[in-house]
Amino acid sequence: MSTLKEILTRRPVLTSIRVTAPAGAATPQPLSKGLGQYRMNMMAFCKDFNAQTQNFKPGIPMAVTLTVFKDNTYEFTVKSPSVSWYLKNATGVDSGSSRPKHAVASELSVRHLYEIAKVKQSDPYCQYMPLESICKSIIGTANSMGIKIVKDLD
Repeated sequence: MSTLKEILTRRPVLTSIRVTAPAGAATPQPLSKGLGQYRMNMMAFCKDFNAQTQNFKPGIPMAVTLTVFKDNTYEFTVKSPSVSWYLKNATGVDSGSSRPKHAVASELSVRHLYEIAKVKQSDPYCQYMPLESICKSIIGTANSMGIKIVKDLD
């Protein structure tokens, strides 16, 4: 239950948007196509986003959940890249298999899988999940991409 003070101090939400932007290199030009209609300050958002993602390698696609309020202010949450991006990057393939259960696109070791799970555990929505559950989810994504999980790479 919300308290009366919380209810009275809430700002009305105009919209909530999910965007993918490159870490440390966001510019207003490509983002303005989808976000310009909400009259938010694109330059300020790009500066805030680039400052928050400066610790990541430039160009990594970061998932952003952006909440725009009616008074033209905003809040955003940055998540790490998608699991499929990590799997493609770890295996060195451009895309998964066109026939996932029949043809193997690449192989990935359990050690790499564990490292990806540790990185994904830092996401706001995964921080309370056990590492085993995150690993199972990554295995499912790898299977749907045609990537075979092996004990050790030879």
